[in-house]
Amino acid sequence: MTECNLVLIGPPGSGKGTQAVRIAERYGVPGISTGETLRAAGREDTPLGRQAKTIMAAGGLVSDEIMIDLMRERLSRPDAARGFVLDGFPRTVGQAEALDAMVGLRSVLALVLVVPDAELTRRLSARRVCPRCKTLYAIGTHYGSEEEHCSRCGISLIRRDDDNPETIQRRLLAYHTAVGPLVEHYRQRSALATVDGLRSPDAVWSAITHQIEDRVS
Repeated sequence: MTECNLVLIGPPGSGKGTQAVRIAERYGVPGISTGETLRAAGREDTPLGRQAKTIMAAGGLVSDEIMIDLMRERLSRPDAARGFVLDGFPRTVGQAEALDAMVGLRSVLALVLVVPDAELTRRLSARRVCPRCKTLYAIGTHYGSEEEHCSRCGISLIRRDDDNPETIQRRLLAYHTAVGPLVEHYRQRSALATVDGLRSPDAVWSAITHQIEDRVS
């Protein structure tokens, strides 16, 4: 495989972040998340980073223009020359079109993890976090542990504020509203693959690698 340019799409609770890490490690490309890109820009104190930091500190949403400029700078770095796996970008068709322009003739594959809302609600409701080291657990599921104490710190796990049932429903609604046009963008370019995310993490991983090695050259 000479190049691996992936966009990973999935709702909260789909295991997208975990799979992004595995893809990056297997194929030797950087895993680039929107959140980490924004945090890194803030730490580096670049002009774009200062703009983004100011907006986030005020509780606002970073504009498409700033996010696109940040990702353009990130993808221009040497470690992304052989590819990338993006988690959280693009979120809109405008961002997807900008990504198309950034990579030019390089092919991009969008992988969508599909999980029913009922299962996502169950997973997110079961999710806990260590208040000290911030490690995530999923109590009573094959994604985590049966224990309610952190395996690293030994302290009691807590539920995050955004993992309560009402917030989960709002997050899923926002995801479905945004993802439809984005999925159609990649479908029209024959650059879309779907993976059943209802299975175990290892089964999902196997399906992802099959799609990548079948579709990406």
